[in-house]
Amino acid sequence: MILKQKISILGCGWLGLDLALNLINKGYNVKGSTTSSNKFENLKIKAIPAFIVDIKQREKVVSEFLTSDVLVICITSKSIDDFKCLITQIEKSNIKKVIFISSTSVYPNTNEITSEESPINTSPLTEIESLFRKNKLFQSTIIRFGGLFGYNRQPGNFFKKDKKIENPEGYINFIHRDDCIEIIEKIIKHNAWNQTLNACADSHPKRRDFYKNEFKKLGKPEPIFNEESLNDYKIITSEKLKNLLNYTFKYSDLMNYW
Repeated sequence: MILKQKISILGCGWLGLDLALNLINKGYNVKGSTTSSNKFENLKIKAIPAFIVDIKQREKVVSEFLTSDVLVICITSKSIDDFKCLITQIEKSNIKKVIFISSTSVYPNTNEITSEESPINTSPLTEIESLFRKNKLFQSTIIRFGGLFGYNRQPGNFFKKDKKIENPEGYINFIHRDDCIEIIEKIIKHNAWNQTLNACADSHPKRRDFYKNEFKKLGKPEPIFNEESLNDYKIITSEKLKNLLNYTFKYSDLMNYW
């Protein structure tokens, strides 16, 4: 019997918690972290070895939490200094492989198809990506997810009442949580390290069409659009990921995923 890798998930929130449960169901040895005592108890109830880890409290990163083969980072912090400290802790640990969850927001709107080779913005997030990418003491893969949705996170609820939706003639770059989880597991399973990968559904409907459809599903009045928008956009391609992992998106058609 081949022993599966030990995995620590930094940030068991909306994505990380279900990722942990999925990996446990597939036989992985998983540890999870949170910054909240309430969520800590929830992890324990779900039989996930739980740790309180807040990278802002730099001296309190728990060494036992980093006693794993793979670290998956699912937190939203954009503090470069906190991540530098975390990386120092990783260097001293057993961790040899890291998955850093990033975002397609690193790309500017250029009104064209956007790949991993396209220019990126200068931002804290891109600098944090670079910290992981350049480190020689462990291997990292950066995943740039599009907008996350699924289950209780419905796009039709993303906007408050009477809030105008910008760029109605622009295009959507979204990904369902089930696809996120499957992609992360495939990267670990196939040792797809030292990569930067875009991850968005294959379809890119116009924002007007998509949100009208989403509001209708929820029985809400038609959304309001800012018709004065510039309608700048980007269309994220995930061809590199699909080819590398031989991956087919579970929720490929964003207009018909229900």
